[in-house]
Amino acid sequence: MTFQVPSEEGLKLRRDFLGRAKRVVVKVGSAVLTGEDGLDQAVIDGLLRQLAALRRQGREVILVSSGAVAAGRRKLRLSRPVIGIKEKQAAAAVGQSNLMRVYEDIAARYGQMVAQILLTHDDLANRDRYLNVRNTLFTLLGWGIIPIINENDTVSVEELRFGDNDNLGGMITNLIEADIFICLTDVEALFTGNPFVDPAAERVLTVRRIDRRVEEMAGNVASALGTGGMQSKIRAAKMVATGGGSSFIGPGRHPEVLDLLFAGEPIGTFFLPKPEKMQSRKHWIAYTLKPKGELVLDRGACRALVENGKSLLPSGIVEVRGCFGVGVPVHCLDETGRAVAAGLVNYNSADLDKLKGARTGEIEARLGFKDSDEVIHRDNLVIL
Repeated sequence: MTFQVPSEEGLKLRRDFLGRAKRVVVKVGSAVLTGEDGLDQAVIDGLLRQLAALRRQGREVILVSSGAVAAGRRKLRLSRPVIGIKEKQAAAAVGQSNLMRVYEDIAARYGQMVAQILLTHDDLANRDRYLNVRNTLFTLLGWGIIPIINENDTVSVEELRFGDNDNLGGMITNLIEADIFICLTDVEALFTGNPFVDPAAERVLTVRRIDRRVEEMAGNVASALGTGGMQSKIRAAKMVATGGGSSFIGPGRHPEVLDLLFAGEPIGTFFLPKPEKMQSRKHWIAYTLKPKGELVLDRGACRALVENGKSLLPSGIVEVRGCFGVGVPVHCLDETGRAVAAGLVNYNSADLDKLKGARTGEIEARLGFKDSDEVIHRDNLVIL
């Protein structure tokens, strides 16, 4: 399969990338961190021992940790399989303090300081706050501290959520331009099929590029405790690849998973970065901002954007979907509904509804004013 790299070549590439990796983001899921009695302190001890070893090698390390809700549920003995949003938020408040106390106590055994950072999606969607988070992380890394990041579940509502911590981990990796995103989970690796039902399924050692075949292989089976299945991990790896980073998915409960990975052993699945790195601000538009609406474009407009790198003009708009203001992110769709681009609009949805199909010379006549010839300037446009 062309998306895969042959084993020997893949291991050599893996070792080359890992040997150069100076900044590392590790994400660990609830299914790894928790057991029947709550937080699994033996697993956390092994994780922090390995992270401290990476720090002693001169690498900068950030940990993105799930587990607050799961830890809180067990501490509160909430045994029902489904609980409401208010109960989840309360469980997160109980579990997060417990989680950080365990992290801090165990990290101290290895002479390592840690710091807690709780985020909502809005913290990264706002450009100024995005840069403030970046500055704080760089300061902590400069002090030799391991930041431990989690979604602020106690205040997050649907429009402020990252969706899952795989997505958060990918965003943080690109935020600080880390060299590798390591996703530790309760599965061994990416397989060509579901290994639980397909005896012919084979482990994929190295992925050259994430295409539709890789996404289909990921399936959609969620972990028993986490919110993200393999598909969310593949999406995060794809996000990281466009930012110039590599990714790894591997067995988080293996007591030496990071030691083996950085020793170049054939464990888990390694994802290579894209050869061309997307510019930071455009990556923020494409992968951090949530679209507030959609513009359906005709074939000519899609071709102008995708093949010729042009700005979006009103003449190419067929339909405006959603209610949104000026300067917000939208997705541009082709006539089949496939997203081809994302960008920041120069007109609100009501004005764009009046402008669809119009030539630039007709803008002022239709609106009574003209702020820009372009609906989305190519500097604020990202091809998806």
